Amino acid sequence: MGSDYQVPVFSQTAVHFLFIPLTLVFLSSDFSSSFAQTGHSTATYTYKTAGDCELKADVYRILDDNVHPAILWIHGGALIFGSRHWLKSEQCNFYLQAGYNVISIDYRLAPETPLDEIIRDLQDAWAWIRLRGPELFNIDPQKIAVVGHSAGGYLTLMAGICLEPKPGALISFYGYGNISGDWYAAPDPYYRQGRLISRDEAFSVISDSVVCSASGEDQWKPRLNLFYIYCRQQGLWPLLVSGHDPRKESRWFDQYEPLHQITADYPPTLLLHGRADTDVPFEQSEKMFAALNLAAVPCRFIEQSDWGHGFDGAGLKNEAVGKAFDEVHLFLDKYVK
Repeated sequence: MGSDYQVPVFSQTAVHFLFIPLTLVFLSSDFSSSFAQTGHSTATYTYKTAGDCELKADVYRILDDNVHPAILWIHGGALIFGSRHWLKSEQCNFYLQAGYNVISIDYRLAPETPLDEIIRDLQDAWAWIRLRGPELFNIDPQKIAVVGHSAGGYLTLMAGICLEPKPGALISFYGYGNISGDWYAAPDPYYRQGRLISRDEAFSVISDSVVCSASGEDQWKPRLNLFYIYCRQQGLWPLLVSGHDPRKESRWFDQYEPLHQITADYPPTLLLHGRADTDVPFEQSEKMFAALNLAAVPCRFIEQSDWGHGFDGAGLKNEAVGKAFDEVHLFLDKYVK
């Protein structure tokens, strides 16, 4: 990348089940020790295999004998990079202290895996959590919310139309309900301010084999700095992530756009977005909020003029972020707990 280019700040974006838990894996010592002090533990499971790729879920659970509601947490990264490890310990502890067990999942990444198969991973993770969660980590399968950030927010909104039974609630941090619009399917002026990435550079970081979220951790920065930036500069994200051209196959995208699929039985939804977001337009959440209201779906919209993409990275001690998470807590308790 040219030295003058500033990359936006991102939050750290047939069924083949493996119902076999891995050996319990504790994460970094400071993280696991904080759990030990507060009565929480972490375990890693494989919820599915796809070819040679093991898709894993980190489960953070409250150490007692009670049955708890749960949160399925989905990382962002434009469906191109990212990892289940991006769940911030501060936010994870927030959910745990609120009484929720948390499941953070990996999924296969684009463009090696197309959008429809990424959605299949989400569906398979949901089925695994509901089937094995009560036995493995004491959750109530009828009380699960989905929470996601950025592209994880998109997958969260997709959960409202592609998961059955439907989640108890959806919480989308700076997500989006439309993927074929000009904001993604046309060259983006913001991203074209810096050096233009060539096609050869962009595809130099793409693998010949399936890439799972975690398996791509050591290459997520090149995938952001080269492939993702190239997609945004050229307006090619929908085509390269889905394998379909939104200009010629607009109807194909309907099934993958929550904005156009909201009905009265869509789950209660909380949207959080900042007007200063230069990556995902603020209007994406505005439009979702309008559609939710039109369908009489219980919903809330928390926004702030100076919030950018990944605003929650400021931490819960930030007054505005802390208040937003208090609202998240209230929303979860109202519709899930």
